[in-house]
Amino acid sequence: MKIYILGSNSFMYRMVEVTDKLINMGVDSFIAQHYRELVARKRDKEIAMWEQGERVKIKKQFNTFKLHYKHILESDAILLVNDEKRGIKNYIGGNVLIEMGQAFVNDKKIFFLNGMPEGLTYMDEILAMDPICLNGNLELLKEYK
Repeated sequence: MKIYILGSNSFMYRMVEVTDKLINMGVDSFIAQHYRELVARKRDKEIAMWEQGERVKIKKQFNTFKLHYKHILESDAILLVNDEKRGIKNYIGGNVLIEMGQAFVNDKKIFFLNGMPEGLTYMDEILAMDPICLNGNLELLKEYK
């Protein structure tokens, strides 16, 4: 099973960490290259833009909607890193909800690294896509080949 790693851009360091951990476990997984480059501080201009809050420009520059969709189609499943953000445990934001929908309509499995978020206004949409919560245990992926 080939797994594409996604999540809120603010989780990019954790997304790279999870991808590397999966690769080390022998799981065929990948992440968008620009996340690796940003985390490795190889894109100074974009890092400065990110730190100054120019996230829309970065999303447009990397064409993230189309890039992620292409990678979703290349995968068998997506794994969403859903750590805590803005006081919301297991956060799933707007972009990730879009990516979940793209995966769902293309019959891809959807995994959450952690548990189910609570209290989001779009919980019905999240629940209707039947994501599988790993509750932090990446070893559980081995059950879904």
